[in-house]
Amino acid sequence: MKKVAVLVSGRGSNLGALIAAQRNGAPYEIALVLSNIEGAGGLARAEAAGIATHTIPHMGKSREAFDAELDAALRAANVDLVCLAGFMRILSDGFARAWEGKLINIHPSLLPAYKGTRVHARVIEAGEAQSGASVHFVVPELDAGPVIAQASVPVHPGDTPEALAARVLEVEHTLYPAALRLLAEDKVRLEKGLAIFG
Repeated sequence: MKKVAVLVSGRGSNLGALIAAQRNGAPYEIALVLSNIEGAGGLARAEAAGIATHTIPHMGKSREAFDAELDAALRAANVDLVCLAGFMRILSDGFARAWEGKLINIHPSLLPAYKGTRVHARVIEAGEAQSGASVHFVVPELDAGPVIAQASVPVHPGDTPEALAARVLEVEHTLYPAALRLLAEDKVRLEKGLAIFG
C-alpha cells in the first residue's frame, strides 16, 4: 500500500475525489495533505477525513527555501508518492528531480496543448472543439512531463471559461484516482523521459 501526500492550495475538490477512491478500496493511503495557504479548504476536507495536515507558508521565502521545507515535511511523513491537486506553486528543478517518477500533477487541458494558466479562456479563444484534463509526471519544465492519463470533454458554442472549467473538473474527479491507482500498483513508471506502462 503506497503512502501518498496530496498538495493543495484551494478547496481540494480533486483531493475529495482521491479520498473517496481510497475509501472505495484504491491501493493507496493518503498519509498527509499539505498546503502553502493557511486555512485552505483542502485542509479542512483532509481533517474531516482524519488525514494529517501541514501548512508551509511561502510568503517571503525563495522557491528553493520553500521547496526544502516541503521536501523535509514529505520525507518526515515517509510518503512514497506526491500528488499536486490545485497546488499553485511552481516547483524548483531540484525538487522536481528529487521526486522524479513519484510526483504527479493534474492539469486542465489535453497536454501538450495549453500548458500554464488561463487554460479554459485560451481554449475558447482558439475555437477548440474539445478540451479535457491530463495527469502527468512532474519534470522540471512546466506541464511538460509524460502523460499518464487523459479525458476529454466537448467545448460548447457560447461556453464561458467557468462553464468549461466545471465540465473539465467533473472528468478530473474520475481521471485523477484512476491515474494514481496505476502509479500505486506499479503499472506505470517514468523511464528516460517516457511514461512506461505495464
